[in-house]
Amino acid sequence: MAEHCLLEMRNINKLFPGVKALSNVDFTLREGEIHALMGENGAGKSTLIKVLTGVYQDDGGEIRVDGQKIAIRSPQDAQNNGISTVYQEITLCPNLSVAENMFIGRDKNALVHKKQREKRANELLNELGIPARGSQMLGNCSLAVQQMVAIARAVDLNCKVLILDEPTSSLDDKEVNVLFGLMRDLKARGVGIIFVTHFLEQVYEVCDRITVLRNGELVGEYLTEELPQVQLVAKMIGKDLDELSSFGEVEEKHFSDEDIFYDAKKLSSSAALPFNFTIHKGEVNGFTGLLGSGRSESVRAIFGADKVNGGNVTINGKKVKITKPIDAMKNGIGYLAEDRKRDGIIADLSVRENIILALQVMKGFFRPISRSEAESFADEYIKVLNIKTASRETPIGSLSGGNQQKVILARWLLTHPDYLILDEPTRGIDVGTKLEIQKLVLKLAEDGVAVTFISSEIEEMLRTCSRLIVMRDRHIVGELTGSDLNQAQVMKTIAGGEADEG
Repeated sequence: MAEHCLLEMRNINKLFPGVKALSNVDFTLREGEIHALMGENGAGKSTLIKVLTGVYQDDGGEIRVDGQKIAIRSPQDAQNNGISTVYQEITLCPNLSVAENMFIGRDKNALVHKKQREKRANELLNELGIPARGSQMLGNCSLAVQQMVAIARAVDLNCKVLILDEPTSSLDDKEVNVLFGLMRDLKARGVGIIFVTHFLEQVYEVCDRITVLRNGELVGEYLTEELPQVQLVAKMIGKDLDELSSFGEVEEKHFSDEDIFYDAKKLSSSAALPFNFTIHKGEVNGFTGLLGSGRSESVRAIFGADKVNGGNVTINGKKVKITKPIDAMKNGIGYLAEDRKRDGIIADLSVRENIILALQVMKGFFRPISRSEAESFADEYIKVLNIKTASRETPIGSLSGGNQQKVILARWLLTHPDYLILDEPTRGIDVGTKLEIQKLVLKLAEDGVAVTFISSEIEEMLRTCSRLIVMRDRHIVGELTGSDLNQAQVMKTIAGGEADEG
């Protein structure tokens, strides 16, 4: 029996000034399948989704739903044709109830129908196995439940095509499994799901097919079971994987006390318990541990991003006081924060303005960087980091996530830091850009820069760090180097290590 095609996109083109974002791209989604849309940042995934949902107007091609050619000129057109999207950032209202969020914009007599609305919400939540009640405030639900409420809203709108855009990026493993259960249930009901993610292992766990885009063009469509993960990576980055093989075991380095750049004793903040920490010039170390272990809180204390309330710090053997970020910056420390959208980019400013921001803060706003100097800096780092942007004046908010991350890296590299803290620098970005960032980290260390690298992917840290500080429950429970730098030992330390109270 032939498979029923829910959605067909043929020869889709999209042009932006100076950039051809999509070039004759095809995409097919079948009834009752979970289909991964894969590619590097800038490959065209987001643009294709925005064309499908009416955010962008295509510049050629056709879209068919259930065999019927349709025109999608607005998000409402997409919704009317059974196409719904759940984004990475929750777009619902946390100050409203679950039921109000599910029916917002559709119930003109909301106050009159409150009981009926909550009853309908509870029926749908129960039907989909979502652990929530219609009367609950959405903001009191976990991120995973909020994601599922957004999906329930889409289901109640009779969606045929459900687009999930990075839905697991902020979820822990247990929450991901619950979400996958809901996705499989919807698949069994005949819903077609487009799954956009950067987690390769999740693709192989839940997806039936994979479509790969690269540089705005279709690479191909594949059955998941017939495409080994190593080949998927090769297709996404457009080259063989010799570069991956170069990331073997990190060479063990030996440092003396004379090499110490930063040393902290009993450092604590409003979010971090007292801990001891040392890093040497030219060393790459990392904080690792499960979600909530205290990794980010520790580096925020080092940078003075949270209120520091105790401890002694020396830099190059000299006692210093770091209680706020400008103190850290003036002592040669740079910090790329975990949440680039909240703590990194300024979306409405240009690439140029975002790159020079940290250096301008250090110089002081009464000593402005000249326009020509700023343009020179921006052009240099756009080239060095291979930032894909139409121009230096493009608003950073319009760049892909990986290119936004490169701009923030450029911001800190421009300050020529002696010590660079990178908290989740590769989260939510493509494989090719991850490799570029890892190479950059190792090159910085060769040049004598101290680097602290934090990633939720232990394999990535093992490829990059020569020393790992293991955390659990906001305590340091172990430190691994040499032959102990392997995934099994990391997990064993997390599970059974004894806390170092510092």
